[in-house]
Amino acid sequence: MATLQALLFDVDGTLADTEKDGHRVAFNLAFEKAGLDWHWDEALYGELLAVTGGKERIRFYLEKFNTDFEKPGDFDDFVKGLHASKTDFYTKLLAEGAIPLRPGVERLINEARESGMRMAVVTTTTPANVTALLESTLGPDSESWFEVIAAGDIVPAKKPAPDIYDWALEQMNLKPEEAIAFEDSSNGIQSSTGANVKTIITINDYTKEDDFSDAHLVLDHMGESDQSFSVIAGENHGHDYLDLELVKKVHAN
Repeated sequence: MATLQALLFDVDGTLADTEKDGHRVAFNLAFEKAGLDWHWDEALYGELLAVTGGKERIRFYLEKFNTDFEKPGDFDDFVKGLHASKTDFYTKLLAEGAIPLRPGVERLINEARESGMRMAVVTTTTPANVTALLESTLGPDSESWFEVIAAGDIVPAKKPAPDIYDWALEQMNLKPEEAIAFEDSSNGIQSSTGANVKTIITINDYTKEDDFSDAHLVLDHMGESDQSFSVIAGENHGHDYLDLELVKKVHAN
């Protein structure tokens, strides 16, 4: 059995509940600024999450839900501009402290860092979004705690394709069996397990009905010493919250 050497973290929905209260709100602000009458409510946004990547999500919306919209001639630039505006609004929300980390995330990251465990971010969100979230929650130097930031368009095929995990492992010179991933969605676990990386899931309101049969542990959140997690699937080995000891046990089994 390979020894665990690295923790690979997804961002949106895993580190923080960024989708409903962050990205969705920022998209709507960008639409309003652009003079569009589009509004993504929570239910619609849940359907749009079937597609990963913000620009891809805008295209999916127009293909499936707003087919009457007359696309401008410079459609690619139009989508890029909307997405850039959305990113600006999102980073402002983060700077205002509107999007905290989920239970147990900061504790686990600090424990991993103190123990010398290698860490990386593996996500489809943009690098700017990653930086904004980390700096607003963990501090201005926290991005440097992660050896690799695999984010955005760094690979052509986004999750559920395994490419982003393959890329991160290659950059870290790791074998899949030497790492463990933290995800929250069907697209995420398809990506991580497609790269043969064992995966721990923390569900959220948007993903609680997803298929996590390939996960090694499924929790409602990582938990704290005074806020126990609920185990949805898998073995918690007698632990009440997800610490590095439990992560190693999950990886070993």
